[in-house]
Amino acid sequence: MPRGRTPRRSRMLRHLAVGAVAVLAASAGAGALAPSAGAATTVGISVDAGTSLGTVPSSGVGLNTGVGDDHMGTAQVTSLMNAAGVGQLRYPGGSGADDYHWKTHTMDDGGGIPSNTDFDHFMATAKTVGAQPIITANYGSGTPQEAADWVKYANVDKGYGVKYWEIGNEVYGNGHYGDGKGWELDKHADKSPTAYANNLIAYAKAMKAVDPTVKIGAVLTTPGGWPDKEKAPGDSADWNNTVLSIAGSSIDFVIVHWYPGGTTTADLLNTPSRIAGTTSTLRSLIAKYEGSRAASVEIAVTETDAAAGSPAATSQAAALFAPDTYMSWFEQGATHVDWWNLHNGTSEAPTTVIGQTDYRDGGMLSAGTCAGGTCEPQRDTPFPSYWGIRSLTALAQPGDTMVKSSSGDSSVAVHAVRSGNGGLNVMLINKSPQNAAQVSLSYAGFTPAAGAVTTVSYAQGDTALTTAERGTAVAQTLPPYSITTLQLKPASGTAGADKPSPLRKPTAATPTAVTPVVSASGTTGTRAQAEKGVPVGHPSPSPSSTSGGLASTGMSDAVTYSAVGGLLAVAAGSVLVLRGRRRKALHGK
Repeated sequence: MPRGRTPRRSRMLRHLAVGAVAVLAASAGAGALAPSAGAATTVGISVDAGTSLGTVPSSGVGLNTGVGDDHMGTAQVTSLMNAAGVGQLRYPGGSGADDYHWKTHTMDDGGGIPSNTDFDHFMATAKTVGAQPIITANYGSGTPQEAADWVKYANVDKGYGVKYWEIGNEVYGNGHYGDGKGWELDKHADKSPTAYANNLIAYAKAMKAVDPTVKIGAVLTTPGGWPDKEKAPGDSADWNNTVLSIAGSSIDFVIVHWYPGGTTTADLLNTPSRIAGTTSTLRSLIAKYEGSRAASVEIAVTETDAAAGSPAATSQAAALFAPDTYMSWFEQGATHVDWWNLHNGTSEAPTTVIGQTDYRDGGMLSAGTCAGGTCEPQRDTPFPSYWGIRSLTALAQPGDTMVKSSSGDSSVAVHAVRSGNGGLNVMLINKSPQNAAQVSLSYAGFTPAAGAVTTVSYAQGDTALTTAERGTAVAQTLPPYSITTLQLKPASGTAGADKPSPLRKPTAATPTAVTPVVSASGTTGTRAQAEKGVPVGHPSPSPSSTSGGLASTGMSDAVTYSAVGGLLAVAAGSVLVLRGRRRKALHGK
């Protein structure tokens, strides 16, 4: 591990209405979903195998890696990534990307990094895993020429065929908004969205002159998350409208980061229901500026996890959050979703969440760090979030068809996929930590075989996925706080289902309501801390988030955000200010 390096990532303030003070007090002791009184009711699950939500993207299940992670390419780690079906690796990592010079493998601020994490070593890791690389070009301290030289080295000199290139990390965090300090390195004299857009055009032009086939991504603010809708003095429009209006014709995809947070585990586990509304807002923005090419502009979620602002980072709630979040984004058309992080580390004291130690670590695998007198499990031990992501391998393979499904109760989420062999896989997520869930399933467009079905499950306390013959296609009992995937075969004499027909998408997007926030200042902790602060992606709940016939997971949109875990609540005039302390990552860079 490098010495003296303290990488940066997101930090910011959130403003809430004064009425939230009362909610904060009322919910201070709230935990996850409360046990229901009396006998458990049966939850109805409907699967429409004849209605397609699109195909599972070929490299959609992604993961962040960083130049500070000297274990990213070890045999044990690459084997674990392979087993989890990781199809994309993001490099060189978080805010460190705006500090990193690839030619010299150095950081702009002079901080040290391991010698075995340079670009060629990263590409060797990606090849071993069989993952597509996505590279974040240095915008903060780099130049278009430096980025173009990287494209030439990668795709002309070495033949790596790197297709996706982000221009900068969270560039809107450069201090242009709020207190002027920010968290993202940006050495440009002009830090406005107009400057970023014009520079983005220069980057795209230089990079595509070397390789016209590369795809260029523009950094956007997540709808509903700071600084979405903000305008600094001198701006004529907010970040997203400014960037797309100027540079829209020069880009191939847009980038958002999704850290929905939540004061309680129940909050956290309800957040995937808001992804449809967030995507709708993004699509509306893209359509506004891209015209006839709007449908070809991809949406990439290049950072997400359960850690930022929520009470659960490495415990079971994070495991349940992961596959629900990936699938919800895929069902809404996102082409990449990258978990933060492969390894992360922490210097926060562990907490207990639903009887399980939570190490407050944003990594998928343990970094082996210690805090508060307690050490994490042995390095590279998979956290529950790893098993949540690996559960996706039981549900779907790249190219499989996602189909419409819905749940009659917000305590159980559902996702369904038509497999390549004609079968149907159904993932059921029981979000109650106390109660088993009885579910009754019905199907349209598919007739399942009778008898016991193959299930692949992950429950609280498990250290592996469990495959068993259990229940039937129409009735299952889900353990508390668990992921259960049914792998169904068609009944004898049936063809399973006709080819699913596409689900009609809404013709007009419904904007997501925005809770304004401003940035925070100050740093804390050591290099072992998570780089994330308050969630970046925090759209307000919208009843229209599943409008237009989009697939429903059955989760309620009525989510109340009373506070963000680990933040300081301060009454300030007519608002409640939640001040997030900037954290740092061991490996994120």
